[in-house]
Amino acid sequence: MDTRVSIAGVELKNPVMTASGTFGSGMEYGRFVDLNRLGAIVTKGVASVPWPGNPTPRVTETPSGMLNAIGLQNPGIDVFVERDLAFLKDYDVPVIVNVCGKTVEEYLEVVERLGDTSVAMLEINVSCPNVKEGAIAFGQKADALFHITEEIKKKAKQPVVMKLSPNVTDITEMAKAAEAAGADAISLINTITGMKIDVAKRKFVLANKTGGLSGPAIRPVAVRMVYQCAHAVSIPIIGMGGIATAEDALEFIMAGATAVSVGAVNFANPYATVEVIEGMERYLQDTHTETIRELIGCVDR
Repeated sequence: MDTRVSIAGVELKNPVMTASGTFGSGMEYGRFVDLNRLGAIVTKGVASVPWPGNPTPRVTETPSGMLNAIGLQNPGIDVFVERDLAFLKDYDVPVIVNVCGKTVEEYLEVVERLGDTSVAMLEINVSCPNVKEGAIAFGQKADALFHITEEIKKKAKQPVVMKLSPNVTDITEMAKAAEAAGADAISLINTITGMKIDVAKRKFVLANKTGGLSGPAIRPVAVRMVYQCAHAVSIPIIGMGGIATAEDALEFIMAGATAVSVGAVNFANPYATVEVIEGMERYLQDTHTETIRELIGCVDR
């Protein structure tokens, strides 16, 4: 039974990683989860300077999911390197840093700062629906996505994963633009833009009015988009969107994803990532499947 997968030359002991923004950098979750069991840790978004995020309230539950409008609040690259990366050095797990910015120059500043660190890969967040400038524009226009990907690839010393937005007409157009610009992999999907109104107060529930919908409600959309992209590009795909169980994760892998990210469920079940890994291992054993790699895109075979 072999659960190893490889993305852009980075070998993961299993295909299960955390989704950015749902796991911090593992410091809080280390009390519940053996971080060494994870395929990789994907950190919360990091910018060149501290971001305060959006005003509150900025999180609310929805049927089969949640809406968030955090706005990529983060302490900035200096604190991240000194605190988070220092903490993660004690673990035998690849670290993927989620990078955010409002201009190409801001992205590049973070990318260059991380160049000589132990970080294994960079996930470039050009798809957050809760930031009014910068990221969402890059993620919704193919030419803008091509440009920022190309510029980042010129400076990056680690493999580059472009995180795609589902809030587009044709997800394959975005995937092709990222691949053409030199991306080493893509990850999808980020959250779907949604809204909730308090009918008693006749007001928006979130101060930002809209937020990103995540959780089980979006999983069928995410699986479909991963499947489409797997047929549109040849670079590896990290699939995410509503994964809560091993069966959910296996859907993405069978649709064509090489690895998966577990996100919103971490808020409800801090043990979820390891439970997904253990469930995958049981599936391989029960079905006499020698390697998880046999399952990648298997629905078309």
